[in-house]
Formats: sequence, C-alpha cells, structure tokens
Amino acid sequence: MIYLTRREHFNGAHRLYNPRWTEAENDAAFGKCANKNWHGHNFDLFVTVKGSPDPDTGFVMNAHDLSKLIKREVTERLDHKNFNLDVPELEGVLPSIENIVVQIWKWLEPHIKGCQLHCIKLIETENIYVEYYGGN
Repeated sequence: MIYLTRREHFNGAHRLYNPRWTEAENDAAFGKCANKNWHGHNFDLFVTVKGSPDPDTGFVMNAHDLSKLIKREVTERLDHKNFNLDVPELEGVLPSIENIVVQIWKWLEPHIKGCQLHCIKLIETENIYVEYYGGN
C-alpha cells in the first residue's frame, strides 16, 4: 500500500461559542477563541490517499489532480472566510478544528477515484492539529 499526501494552505476565521451557554461558560471553555470579534488562523491541510500505483502512470493518484480537487472542494469554500457565517455546511455547527476536518472529509471523499481517502490532517497552529481517518 502506497500513501500519497498533498499539502495545501488556506486562511480563515471563526469563533468558538456555544449559544446555549453564558458568556462566562464560553469564556471558561474556549478562552480567547470565544472572542466576539472572531479570530483567525493560517491553516495547513494535508490530504493523504492510499492505494496501489497505476501500472500505466506509476501514480496512486495524480498529485496535480489531487491539488485541483482540494482547491475546488475545500480551499475555495474556506479560504479567507468566516467559518461561522460564510460556510453553509458549518451553519449551526461549532466550527472547531475537529468539526472542520470532518466537513473537509465529506467534501473530498466522494471525489476520490482509483484509490481511497486515508487521512485528513489539519494544522491550526504550530502546537495544534487534528488527524481524521473517516467514520465516526
């Protein structure tokens, strides 16, 4: 089994805030991330597919095609957007990095052909990232 990873980058803003909680509860749970004026990140996204190399191309998946797919399905939807306000699929969802990576999987997985989506890794800061392997 061969694993191919493509890295892309996007910027976005969000607010971690549970409307069912008081301001004090939100501040206690989310700290600065509950800022009513939002906050932003420079995200690095790593998309890994797995499979066997095609006998004609030697590729698990054409990396250029994977890049175009990520840009079309993810970057164009998230780059320089407010995740709370500008992304319909995140409406009513707390836009934590965990929930964002699940949505990214939902956007990409149906379009992966000839191999399998293996992992989505999303880096929010130099100290925080998540990895998602599909499922629940």
